[in-house]
Amino acid sequence: MKPCALLMLTLAILLVAGAGCTGGPVTPKGTLQGQVTIGPICPVERPDRPCLPTPETYAARKVLVLSSDGANLVATVPLNQTGSYRVELDPGTYVVDINRAGIDRSPDVPRTITLTAGETVTLDIDIDTGIR
Repeated sequence: MKPCALLMLTLAILLVAGAGCTGGPVTPKGTLQGQVTIGPICPVERPDRPCLPTPETYAARKVLVLSSDGANLVATVPLNQTGSYRVELDPGTYVVDINRAGIDRSPDVPRTITLTAGETVTLDIDIDTGIR
């Protein structure tokens, strides 16, 4: 065998052997995303002076992703400055909830969701602050 052919064969064998060291195939993730609304923010809101959530209002709240039995915290997802959130997770079943600030409540959570690889689940959450 020619030295060049031997070198090419050796490189090919090393390349194939090295590919097995990467830990195997990567499982595609699923995506959970949504929009969180928060209100009321002020005890009295007037049509000409709306009372809108501030970035700090959104920063105080988080979306919690728990294991399917609700016993283990899998992810704590922050809201952006407008209340949107997005997280990639392994495929599976999860319970989604919120961290409650004060007397916050929501009829939308806790909610059980199932994520499939490569797909997106949208869960919008409306938080009632209890301000009256």
